[in-house]
Amino acid sequence: MLAMEKDFDSKLRIQGNNSSNVGGSGGAGSVQRAKSFSFRAPQENFTIQDFELGKIYGVGSYSKVVRAKKKDTGIIYALKIMDKKFITKENKTAYVKLERIVLDQLDHPGIVQLYFTFQDTFSLYMALESCEGGELFDQITRKNRLSEDEARFYAAEVVDALEYIHGMGLIHRDIKPENLLLTAEGHIKIADFGSVKPMQDSQITLLPNAASDDKACTFVGTAAYVPPEVLNSSPATFGIDLWALGCTLYQMLLGTSPFKDASEWLIFQRIIARDIRFPNYLSEEARDLIDRLLDIDPSRRPGAGRDGYSSLKMHPFFKGVDWRNLRKQTPPRPAMEPMVQSGEADDGHDSSWYPSHVGDGLAMQNDGNVGTSSSSEASGHITRLASIDSFDSKWQQFLEPGESVLMISMVKKIQKLSSKKVQLILTNKPKLIYVDPSKLVVKGNIIWSDNSNDLSIQVASPSHFKICTPKKVLSFEDAKQRAWQWKKAIESLQNRC
Repeated sequence: MLAMEKDFDSKLRIQGNNSSNVGGSGGAGSVQRAKSFSFRAPQENFTIQDFELGKIYGVGSYSKVVRAKKKDTGIIYALKIMDKKFITKENKTAYVKLERIVLDQLDHPGIVQLYFTFQDTFSLYMALESCEGGELFDQITRKNRLSEDEARFYAAEVVDALEYIHGMGLIHRDIKPENLLLTAEGHIKIADFGSVKPMQDSQITLLPNAASDDKACTFVGTAAYVPPEVLNSSPATFGIDLWALGCTLYQMLLGTSPFKDASEWLIFQRIIARDIRFPNYLSEEARDLIDRLLDIDPSRRPGAGRDGYSSLKMHPFFKGVDWRNLRKQTPPRPAMEPMVQSGEADDGHDSSWYPSHVGDGLAMQNDGNVGTSSSSEASGHITRLASIDSFDSKWQQFLEPGESVLMISMVKKIQKLSSKKVQLILTNKPKLIYVDPSKLVVKGNIIWSDNSNDLSIQVASPSHFKICTPKKVLSFEDAKQRAWQWKKAIESLQNRC
């Protein structure tokens, strides 16, 4: 960890000039590396106490993004908080370094900006641009699906940003509606470069040991947006992002991902079989563009061939788009977040979000309970239902690669003559288990079902709830009165897109 801290503290200049040309195929040449580096976004000496922390924007396997207001300036950031212990244990150090270095060197209006970083004993922090318009995913969910005019606007801004990213010799590898954020004005910004891969002719200058996997077939990204060549262990190309763009455009227009199914295995089977179904209401232009972006051959996808992005931008679906003045156009009118009843969610400005392992010297006792819930719970966006303890690395041992905690609480499992404390954990797999918090062993696995007849939750009071399956009924008591939140989390996951 000391080596990582020294690398992040480094403020020396890059040795040598950047002389690489932009390449479209990731061919000959080598990734530029420097023994020293001058960060544009500085490493500051801030502490977590310098910020008022609010709602949780999103949760990953080793990080959490939180709305954070700097107390002395009042400026709002999206603060990415990364668990050092988990990063080291899971050998993610190179990925974290790479994300920081890449974000520092990217400069485009369609990409989130990194302002500064800081760290303490337990965590690394990245202060990112806060996109107050939320995720594109939210707009799709609230509107059920977007009109072709709305989808055209957003897709064009994604194309514009991807052209820049690919021109820099980078593959994003996790393009999806959740990683496409909206500014307060409604323009798209691509976020989350945790899976980024530099190609051989990348213009990004890297530090030693700050590179993504060198194995072309490494699986990263999100199952529903992964192209068939990744599943077949073929070399990584820019076509990965173009396939994901096709999936995202499909989701904008239909309200669901093109290869949605009950499990990752079934999703992968549909991807390999290219099992795509188009409704009759899609225009011929929209259908043709999606069809071409989801070509089995990555080199034939618009944007990946000899003509580069001109073939993509000239597609009939984008007729009338003013590519030179995209950011001056008026964005679609957003659908606002539904109003919530008092007591079911907070106002998104809670400043008490301080897990015990964040910050040096915060005297908060970790009792294993859920932390602040955000108003997004009422909108059914399950990826934001994760609690503070989902960030605690000791629970990661119960997760598979790519799996993340959506909700977690220390509860009492009530039996006829006794009760026992257990850690109840809900994940995005989906998986619902309860763990002995002292012995750290799984005591029960509640069989998941999207069918409410096979899995349901009954709330008796704010503290008491029952999880019902055909074979048994489990009773729990949550001292922090989050019974309704558990019901909402489970039902939201059952009703996910």
